[in-house]
Amino acid sequence: MRSYSSTMLFAAFSVSLGVLLIQPLPVHSLTSYANDFVDPSLVLARNFSNVTIEAQATIYQWAQDLAREGPWTVTNKSVTPPSGDKHDYMSWAPYSWPDCSSVGNTTELAPEEVWTKCPYVTRDGQFNPDGRLVNDVGAFGDLADAVLYNALAWGIQGRGTYAANVANFIKAWFLDPETAMKPNLDYAQMKRGPDGQVGQHTGVLDLKCMTKLVSGVLILREGKAAEWTSDIDAALTNWTNSYIGWLTNAQIALEEEAADNNHGTFYYNQLAALQILVGDKDGAKKTLEKYFTTQYTWQIAANGDQVRTPPLETARTRPYHYRAYNLAAMITNAKLGAYVGYDVWNLTTSNGTTIKSALDYAITLSAGKEAAAELWPNVVAVGAVYGDAQGAYAKYMLANAGRTYPEDAQFLWNQPFSDSGLVKAATTSTVGGNKSGSSGESGGDGADNGAMGVRGGAWGVVVVAGVASLALAML
Repeated sequence: MRSYSSTMLFAAFSVSLGVLLIQPLPVHSLTSYANDFVDPSLVLARNFSNVTIEAQATIYQWAQDLAREGPWTVTNKSVTPPSGDKHDYMSWAPYSWPDCSSVGNTTELAPEEVWTKCPYVTRDGQFNPDGRLVNDVGAFGDLADAVLYNALAWGIQGRGTYAANVANFIKAWFLDPETAMKPNLDYAQMKRGPDGQVGQHTGVLDLKCMTKLVSGVLILREGKAAEWTSDIDAALTNWTNSYIGWLTNAQIALEEEAADNNHGTFYYNQLAALQILVGDKDGAKKTLEKYFTTQYTWQIAANGDQVRTPPLETARTRPYHYRAYNLAAMITNAKLGAYVGYDVWNLTTSNGTTIKSALDYAITLSAGKEAAAELWPNVVAVGAVYGDAQGAYAKYMLANAGRTYPEDAQFLWNQPFSDSGLVKAATTSTVGGNKSGSSGESGGDGADNGAMGVRGGAWGVVVVAGVASLALAML
């Protein structure tokens, strides 16, 4: 997660955004969620509860902060892929480490020699810091967030600047001949070494946040933003169709599809979202049906844990993280399903468990030395869907995430969820298309998709600046 200083939007600044405020609105520091899908109809209806006004202010700020960083391109890297073409996406496996003991060199090897001559070994959960020298994955993560939040800001407030940002970022990454990415991941998460100069199936995870990007594009497309032209839409659709061809036929992509753990779950996020983007809702539904009748059926044990023989996420080096991570992917698949008319929220696994079961088990566990904040988005998303009649999820958020949780961006789209009476401006302020009402109007019957960000140190750090996707790309 990129963590910026906590920011306050004061009345004069907010009015310039078309926001009428009686008191300052706090915002969360920039956060990159593991994944999410936002139904464009929810945003375009502009029927937001006033308890979401702080989340809206956060979205505006994140949109602007991210826009200042872009555009992003795959050609802006210092290391050239083995193909010799910087238009090829490239990343290095995050847990691969060199072992040069058998190389026989008599002088110190240059980095470029280490990358090609030394065998590499995998150390699960241990990041090799030089993997960040090639950061297409971080650039794509930033791009996906920028598209999502600028599209959300346009959807809420209507300023063309936000829609123009999205159009420009999409053109730079996918469409402009000078910078466009080729529609494949042939060099993603390369192990390196003499036999590791090709991509691995784990590299497909690098683009899991296509789901966020698709959410943003759908908001502009369905909202008929003038800046999102038919030419841009058609060109992106053509690129996406080519990439879907790779994603459904390349050997390493098919290996990722078959993965039992989070890799397989996120694969279905990505493919279904892209099929929605190109107008193939039937195909997206079939993709999601495949996940929910295969991997999903064995991913959640009878007690709600995510285990199997052999163990999946629980037996990893960071079990708290992996539980939250795979759960985020499950939730995203369920949201995509709802969009295409496939309701799976109450679908049970072979053990009689649901997505809610996995969340209910996870919140009983201590994070230990891991980042507790990784689970918070899932707590809120689950509560928003299944309800929170006894207020247990809201109490959990208040006790663990603290008094700032209604400021988080996802609190806008994961409703209804109680703000625990924290949004005092709700009775006097209006932002976007809010409904009138008190700060507690949503009661306890829902949850927001809690944040993984940091505001004044209150929220745990999850990912590092500019490498949001890579930091969570697990083997």
